[in-house]
Amino acid sequence: MGEYQHNLDAKGRIIVPAKFRDDLGANMVVTRGLDGCLTIYTMEQWKTIFDQLRKLPTTKKESRMYIHMLTAKAAECQLDNQGRILIPGNLIAEAKLSKECVILGVADHVEIWAKDRWENYYESASDNFEEIAETITDFLV
Repeated sequence: MGEYQHNLDAKGRIIVPAKFRDDLGANMVVTRGLDGCLTIYTMEQWKTIFDQLRKLPTTKKESRMYIHMLTAKAAECQLDNQGRILIPGNLIAEAKLSKECVILGVADHVEIWAKDRWENYYESASDNFEEIAETITDFLV
């Protein structure tokens, strides 16, 4: 959990907050997330997700589309000696990342957001926080 602000450098590298590094390990998978962000998974999590994707019925168009969107631009990334990962250009474009980014710890994964996208998303979610809480209460019990 937590919210951290880091800059994407000119080469497409970003610091992974120290708090997340031990849990993520030296190698991780970065892919398209939901709501306009990128999602980082441990290699173990990615294997589990990939195994689940393989169980989806490929005869259903929605399944194929979801598999394509999650896997087509997915990339294995490695931490360098300074705790950074190199994000491929196609993923930077996908999430509309520019210099200022926000890195979030979210339950079981890490997300990277363009700062302006995150601020807009957070503001919208904050405006509806109580209503959202009421609609998902059944899932939390």
